[in-house]
Amino acid sequence: MNQQFIQSLSIDWNKIEDDSYLREIEAINKLKEVVFEKPITFFVGENGSGKSTLLEALAVSYGFNPEGGTKNYSFSTFDSHSELYNAIRISKGFRKAKWGYFLRAESFYNVATKELEYSDWAHPSEKYHEKSHGESFLALTQNHLRPNGLYLFDEPEAALSPQRQLTLLMEIYSCAKEGSQFIIVTHSPILLGIPDAQILSFDDGIVHKCEYEDTQSYKVTEMFINNRKILLERLLSE
Repeated sequence: MNQQFIQSLSIDWNKIEDDSYLREIEAINKLKEVVFEKPITFFVGENGSGKSTLLEALAVSYGFNPEGGTKNYSFSTFDSHSELYNAIRISKGFRKAKWGYFLRAESFYNVATKELEYSDWAHPSEKYHEKSHGESFLALTQNHLRPNGLYLFDEPEAALSPQRQLTLLMEIYSCAKEGSQFIIVTHSPILLGIPDAQILSFDDGIVHKCEYEDTQSYKVTEMFINNRKILLERLLSE
């Protein structure tokens, strides 16, 4: 048995409607179980491959608000999460997370607004809306990253420059060394470079382990950097 807070998840497809769109997501409709073997797990894959759908369902099933935040956040701006969370069963480890946060790039504005509303004299607001998008993203993650925490991040690189992504990489790596668990959806070849992380690809119609150099994020970035002029000539002349 590993040391993770979430050891694995399984899906009971009997709890999903026959006409649900979830059955049309190729990588997910074949999925029965995912085992989390490392403190840091990445979900990678093309847009629409199901990685964010699975992360969202896992987060809601664990008790997080669908739009993000800590487990104390309870609000709904737009109810868009799928029924998948009802079918997920989580296998938990013997350790219990002391902290936790669910970060979604697409609903960050809503969470930042609620953070302001929830604040009081004892818990002053971080005033994320007064910072740039990238600064507020990084500040939020830095404010909530602590040892022995569970963190589910959906595209945390969305507002970050390459330099800030390196900062976040160091924060995640350091926090994982102190007993935290991360499950992250990302397209960033920078974040994916964190040593000894588990990478699960949702491409090719099945969730499977993947090496860093085999991810599309790495391959496309490498190809563009090494062959920029030739590649652009071909793409832009068509």
